[in-house]
Amino acid sequence: MRIISYNINGIRAAMNKGFCDWLKTDPADIICLQETKATKDNVNRQLFADCGYDDYWFSAQKKGYSGVAVLTKIKPDHVEYGNGHAVTNDEGRVIQLDFGDIRLINAYFPSGTSGDERQAVKYQWLQDLYSYLQNVKENNPNLILCGDYNIAHTELDIHDPKGNKNNSGFLPEERAWMDKFFESGWVDTFRVFHTGPDRYSWWSQRFPSVRLQNKGWRIDYINTTESLRRRLKGADIYPDVKHSDHCPVYLELQ
Repeated sequence: MRIISYNINGIRAAMNKGFCDWLKTDPADIICLQETKATKDNVNRQLFADCGYDDYWFSAQKKGYSGVAVLTKIKPDHVEYGNGHAVTNDEGRVIQLDFGDIRLINAYFPSGTSGDERQAVKYQWLQDLYSYLQNVKENNPNLILCGDYNIAHTELDIHDPKGNKNNSGFLPEERAWMDKFFESGWVDTFRVFHTGPDRYSWWSQRFPSVRLQNKGWRIDYINTTESLRRRLKGADIYPDVKHSDHCPVYLELQ
């Protein structure tokens, strides 16, 4: 099972930048998208079908905002939209699919960059998600959680840790949540295979040169529960794929 997680920063804009040509290269069996900024009715979905993918969408109530989708060549046994929390369901932030003994959760974590009020929403969302995942694990021990977390976990995951220590996405409380998350039985799959620096998945669009200079953040993840560790075959980040200010991250499972 080959999985990609990709914050697409607007599916229609990405399609205008060659996204469907990339799909034709068969990059993965399952592609989890975040920040689609569209509903399925706004998009020519036949283009996905032509590449062999079925598509499942959970869009925000607000037009042109947030939203997640999954393109898959493997038929899911079950699809669940949302996770029962108001912010998630209103803003289209979580979609879940079951494939055999594995539950795949595609999540778009809130950003706190717009101010204190939104940062407070982010902290509450993180707390709610943690509790939700703990409950889901009781009945579904084999979990994959992927998406744009909007958090760089360690200094290894950000180009300028000192300069960003007071910025949303690298705040002590956010990083502490990541510590607790991994300590509760989750695996940072990318770090199983890559322990070095300078591997990022997002670069600020405000300064176009930062991507050329690789001054980025690793805020996109595909993580699994410990029960799946023995089935991990490979993980990577694809910075040369450029339909968005993010790039795809990849995991292969046995």
